[in-house]
Amino acid sequence: MQANGLNERTNLLVEEYSTSGRLDNITQVMSLHTQYLESFLRSQFYMLRMDGPLPLPYRHYIAIMAAARHQCSYLVNMHVDEFLKTGGIAEWLNGLEYIPQRLKNLNEINKLLAHRPWLITKEHIQKLVKTGENNWSLPELVHAVVLLAHYHALASFVFGSGINPERDPDTSNGFRLIAVNKFCVCDLANDNNIENASLTSSNFGIADSLSELEALMERMKRLQEEKEEEEASQEEMATRFEKEKKESLLVVTGAFDDEMVSTSDVSRYIEDPGFGYKDFARRGEEHLPTFRAQDYTWENHGFSLVNRLYSDIGHLLDEKFRMVYNLTYNTMATHEDVDTTMLRRALFNYVHCMFGIRYDDYDYGEVNQLLERSLKVYIKTVTCYPERTTKRMYDSYWRQFKHSEKVHVNLLLMEARMQAELLYALRAITRHLT
Repeated sequence: MQANGLNERTNLLVEEYSTSGRLDNITQVMSLHTQYLESFLRSQFYMLRMDGPLPLPYRHYIAIMAAARHQCSYLVNMHVDEFLKTGGIAEWLNGLEYIPQRLKNLNEINKLLAHRPWLITKEHIQKLVKTGENNWSLPELVHAVVLLAHYHALASFVFGSGINPERDPDTSNGFRLIAVNKFCVCDLANDNNIENASLTSSNFGIADSLSELEALMERMKRLQEEKEEEEASQEEMATRFEKEKKESLLVVTGAFDDEMVSTSDVSRYIEDPGFGYKDFARRGEEHLPTFRAQDYTWENHGFSLVNRLYSDIGHLLDEKFRMVYNLTYNTMATHEDVDTTMLRRALFNYVHCMFGIRYDDYDYGEVNQLLERSLKVYIKTVTCYPERTTKRMYDSYWRQFKHSEKVHVNLLLMEARMQAELLYALRAITRHLT
């Protein structure tokens, strides 16, 4: 089995290298999950290179604008190169004041999608599609929104997995790459067990992290039994969601007091750099509204709208969402034959909960039971403030688990985030159409 998996992985990496001429660290780390990687590369290739409403240089510039919202110089540099290779105008790389008004008009939706997607309304859409000579057609706008959501979420994956540049940048484009974290990509890509590395940096002994794993499995078992015995009422389920949503807003990420590294080279691509995810509960100014998932779902609403306006991307995204949601090896650290459905669902739904999205049929009490505090801090940081992620956060949860399992967590967080952004943007487009 292992040999087959390794061959499959090698073939996929060879194929990717031969088509794109490079093998970046994102691809190498994702190759721990070959089935997922294939579906990720397919959809990314389609949105960047295949026929679509937007010209190629526009696509890469939009990727730059999206990645810059999280100061992700790794992705920005990658797409600066691609932008120039596809015939982009070099002057645009001096910053937003050098780009056409039409692209500039995307600033607001880029900012809201990245940090507070629940604020996007049909008025934002109308403004973009009805601005005279600079207007966006709906197919173009959907293509742009898919790219923005993809690159916001990919920035989460890059920072969450500690991915650093694989080469020195060409100084010709005037960028310096800042290695934000000190992960070793070779560790991740080789799936070395993280136990030794992480335990030396903490006060926990192996016995502690083992008992932590046993306790988690015990909680999963108990929740499964309780579920079979009796179901909570609708009122109780709604209360549990509101409680979890409120608590998620109070989860403070550890790096808040640290000075953020300002990557001035990247800031030329964004407006209003201080705008970020808002912790309502702490400031008490606004209320994060609840988005009832069944009123606007990806399966019944988003998927068909995307497919109608930007053919085939809906199928590719749908395959990718399903792939990550259902991906399992039935293992947890050293344990085999484990049904991890409950855990995967808790991770996905917790991300949506932080964006105010509620599933009526889901008991949010499970999130509290299954996700320990250090994991919640990690999830919130990777999802809402990826540029603040540290290696210590990565090491501090699930200390017995392999790198590949933590990379799997990051894939779930990335796709949950992308889907949340798309749901809000597509709902606004649907409202504009009706």
